[in-house]
Amino acid sequence: MAANPFSPPASVLSFGDQTPMATPGAHNDSHYPFPEARPRSGLTSVANSVADLPRMSSSIYSSSRPTTSSLSDSPHASSRHLSGRLREAFAAPSSRPLTIHSALAPAKSKRDRPKSTMLTTAPNKPWLSSRDPYARIAYSLTYGMIFVGVVVSAVKCFLDYRNVPMITGNLCMVLNEDFSSEDGVFGDNGTFFREVDMSGFGNGEFEMTTASENNSFVANGHLYILPTLTSDSIPMADILDGHVYNISGCTYNITQGLSYTDSSSTAATNVNETAIGSNTFDAEAYYKACSAVSNATAGTIINPVQSARLSTRKTASMKFGRVDMWPAIWMLPVDDAYGAWPLSGEIDIMEARGNGPSYPKQGTDYVRGSLNWGPLTWLNEVWRTYGWWQMKRGSYDKGFHTYSLEWTEKFIRIYVDSRLHHMLELNINEAFWDRGDFPAVVQNGSEVVALENPWVNGTNAAPFDQRFYLILDVGIGGTNGWFPDGPEKPWLDGSLTAMRDFLNAQDQWYPTWPTNPDQRAFVIDSVQMYEQC
Repeated sequence: MAANPFSPPASVLSFGDQTPMATPGAHNDSHYPFPEARPRSGLTSVANSVADLPRMSSSIYSSSRPTTSSLSDSPHASSRHLSGRLREAFAAPSSRPLTIHSALAPAKSKRDRPKSTMLTTAPNKPWLSSRDPYARIAYSLTYGMIFVGVVVSAVKCFLDYRNVPMITGNLCMVLNEDFSSEDGVFGDNGTFFREVDMSGFGNGEFEMTTASENNSFVANGHLYILPTLTSDSIPMADILDGHVYNISGCTYNITQGLSYTDSSSTAATNVNETAIGSNTFDAEAYYKACSAVSNATAGTIINPVQSARLSTRKTASMKFGRVDMWPAIWMLPVDDAYGAWPLSGEIDIMEARGNGPSYPKQGTDYVRGSLNWGPLTWLNEVWRTYGWWQMKRGSYDKGFHTYSLEWTEKFIRIYVDSRLHHMLELNINEAFWDRGDFPAVVQNGSEVVALENPWVNGTNAAPFDQRFYLILDVGIGGTNGWFPDGPEKPWLDGSLTAMRDFLNAQDQWYPTWPTNPDQRAFVIDSVQMYEQC
C-alpha cells in the first residue's frame, strides 16, 4: 500500500532548525505562480499545517524545499506524485487543521489589575447620631402647605357652590313646544309669528324674512329655518338692476315698533310706544321694511337671500324666569318701556356665526351670550356684558344643545348644556346706569348730547325688569360689525354697496352651504319658557 502523499514525515512536524519552510519574506512572487499556494498572512507565527507546504519537485523549481520523493516510501511513486501535484496546484487547497500552533506565537501582554475602590474603613455618618434640625422644619413646612392647600381648596369649592345664584320660588310654565305636530305652530292662533320684513333689523342684514314654507316649516318633530337664494324665485338680472320688489305679506303694520327697524339717533323714545303696533306711521321705515329697488348706478340691489324670523311676541313672554331651548336665539321687550333699542334692552341667549371652526373670528365652535343696553340708540354697552363658550373638540352645528337663560332681579345667567359652561353670569348688584359709568355729555358728529338716565324710574335690573318675548331667526351677513372686516369677508361694513359686494362674491360663499336641508337649516327641537310665580 503506497504511503499517503499528504501525510508528512515525522521530520517535517518538528519546528526547529530542520524545518524545510523559510519565512514568507524569503520568497518573492516569482516562486509562487499560484495565489492559492502562497503562505497565509500571519505566517510569521508559523501557524499553518504541513498540508499548506508546496509539493513541487526540486527539478522544476530550484529551492531548498524537500523533493516529493522524500515524502513517499515507494521509489515508483515519484512520477505519479509529480503529475498529481501538478493537477493539485490548479485546485483549491485542502482544508487545514488548526490544531498545530507554532511555539513562536507572541505571548499575551499582562495588564495591571485595577485597584479596588471598596472602602477599607466604615464611612462617617454623623446624621445617625444627631439629626439636622432644618430637615424637620423642611418636612413640617412641606406637609403643612399641602394640608393648607387642601383645606383652602375645599373651602373655596364650598363657598362657590353656596354662592351660585339660583332661582328661588316657584316657576310656572309659559310655553312648552316640542314640534311633534305642525298644528298650532304657525297661523293666526299659532305659537310662532312669521315676521315678513326686508329692513335688515337694524343690523344691515342682507336677507329678507318671509312667510313662505320654503323658509320655515315643521318636519320630523323639529322646527326648521332654512335660508334660500332669492335668485331661485327672481331673475338675477332683476336683483341687480331695474326692478322694484314689494314683499308679499309685509308685517310692518304689526311689528312697526321702533325697537329694531330704526337705529338712528333721531328715533323717538316715547315710553308709551309698543313693539306690537303703534299709532304713528313712519313712511320711510315702512318702505324700507316692505320693498326694495335695484339700481346698478346707485349700487342698490334686492336682498339676495330669503330666510325666516319667528317670534312669540303675540303668544308668550316672560319677566324673570327661565328659558330652555334646543337652540335659542334672543329676546326683545314686548313694550319699549324705556325707549327704542337698546334703551329697553335685548337678551341674546345664543348667537353664533355659521362659518366653520377654521374661521379665525369665532366660527361654529363658539356660542355667545350677551345683553344689549345703552342710554342712546347709537350707544350700546354690550361690550360690558357678553361672553362665549368654546367647544374644544367639535362644533355646535353637529348636534342639538340646550341653551338656557336664568333670569331674576338679582342675576342673569346664560349657558349651554351645563351651568359650568356659562357664557355670561352677571350679578345685578348695581344699576346699569352706574355699571355703564357714562359721562355727562357725549358727542355724535358735530352734535353734543347731554346724557340722562333712562332707567331712573326702574329697578337695579332695568332695563331687564320688563316682559320679553322670544325671537328665532337666521340672519345673513350684516354691517353692524358682527362679522369683522378682514380678508375672509367679501364686503366692508362702511361700504354703501356692501350688499351688492356680498352678492358678487356668491361663487365664494354659496358652495360652503350644505345642499342637504337638515345640515343647512337652523333646527330647533324644543322650547320651554318658565316664569316666576
